[in-house]
Amino acid sequence: MELSLKSEYAILAMVELANNTAIDQPLQIRQIAHQQNIPDRYLEQLLATLKRQGLVKSQRGAKGGYVLARNPWEISLLEIIRGIEGYDPISEKSSKSGSESASLAVIREAWELAQKAASNVLDDCTLKDLCDRQRQRQIATTMYYI
Repeated sequence: MELSLKSEYAILAMVELANNTAIDQPLQIRQIAHQQNIPDRYLEQLLATLKRQGLVKSQRGAKGGYVLARNPWEISLLEIIRGIEGYDPISEKSSKSGSESASLAVIREAWELAQKAASNVLDDCTLKDLCDRQRQRQIATTMYYI
């Protein structure tokens, strides 16, 4: 279970959009790319995929860009990963052979439980949760000097 760079960039872009929902203006690709240190061309492809999945909307024109298609608390990390990867990378089932040993069967069962737990955590975690954690971390790391 590892987060791909593609999914990581997509989540970073979505967090940037979520952090700017109060502004109520679309963000341009170059703004998101600069803020999150994502290559422009790659971000363009990711946002196109997220748009096809119904997670973001684009607006054309001089003040155009991208906005979230739904509220930040309605979009889970698992939904973003599934949208970007095209499948659920965590709950992919491995092929079971009928002749596997009891030891291998219990190991496989434990692995499947771990995958299900990870999937549940990602499904319960929303963009709003990430934005809140990000703000708390920024506040905690801010030093005040007198």
